[in-house]
Amino acid sequence: MNTISRRQFVKGSSLLATALTLTACGGGAPAAEAPADDAAADASSYTLVNEGKLTCISNLYFPPFESMDEKTGEPVGFDIDMSKSLAEHLGLEINWLPSQAFDSLVPTIKAGGTADVAIAGMTITDARKAEVDMSDPYVDSNQSLVTKTGSEDTLETLNAAEKKIAVQAGTTGADWAAENLPEATIVPLDDIISAMNGVLTGSYDGLVTDLPVSAYQIKNSFTELQIIEEIPTGEQYGIAISKDNPGLTAAINEALAAMVDDGSMAQIQTTWFGSEL
Repeated sequence: MNTISRRQFVKGSSLLATALTLTACGGGAPAAEAPADDAAADASSYTLVNEGKLTCISNLYFPPFESMDEKTGEPVGFDIDMSKSLAEHLGLEINWLPSQAFDSLVPTIKAGGTADVAIAGMTITDARKAEVDMSDPYVDSNQSLVTKTGSEDTLETLNAAEKKIAVQAGTTGADWAAENLPEATIVPLDDIISAMNGVLTGSYDGLVTDLPVSAYQIKNSFTELQIIEEIPTGEQYGIAISKDNPGLTAAINEALAAMVDDGSMAQIQTTWFGSEL
C-alpha cells in the first residue's frame, strides 16, 4: 500500500481556500497557519490499496444505489455516480471490485488489504461503527414493507407463523423484521432483486427493505408490487472505512462536504431520484 498526503488529493478543502484568500488579501505576505481540526491533526495522510485509486466494494444488486448494467457489465447507480464524484474531489481514479455479499462488506473493510471503502447504501449503526469508521451521512432513509399488489396482508397479519418475509442478509431491514415480525419466518437472501422476485412469484408473503429502493423498483420495474407500510426508522447512509486509516475518513468527509457545497451531490440525487433527498 502507498501512503498519500491528503493535501495532494483533497480538492476544494475549506482550509486550503481560506489560506489562499488570506494570502491574496495580505499582498503576498505569508498568512498565519489556521489551527488544524482534531481529525487533521491526528491523521495527515492516508493509505490506498492501489496507488492513485479509490478502491470500492459493494453488493451491486441494490438499485437504484448500485446495480450492474446488463449491456456494458459495468456498475451503475446513485452510489456509483457519487463515488466517481468523490474520487474526483480526492484527485483519485475510481476502482470498483466485483460484487460481494452485503454482510461480508464490513468484515472485508475491517480486515484491510482488499478495498479502501465500502459504498453500499449502508446505514450508519453503532454496531458497524464498532468495527469500522463510518463517514458523515450522505443519504437519509427509512424502511418499507412490500407485498404483491392486491394482497390484503397488513403488518399485523404478516406477523404469523405461516408467513414468510424476505430480507437482505445483514441489513437493518433484516434487523427490523426480526424485531417487529417475531412470529413470521424471516428469510435472508443475498440481494434485494431476488427478494422482490420472490414476493412477485409468491415464494414470500412480504419484503422489508429500504424505502428509496422499494419505491424506485416498484415505479420502474416491479410494478406488480406495492408498499403497504412506510416505516420511519430515521436511518442515514455512510461510507465504511478501516479504523486503521483515519486520514482517509477525514479526507472523505471533507470531500462529501465539498460535494454538498458545490452542488454535485444535489445534481446526482436529482439524476436518480428526481429531486434532492
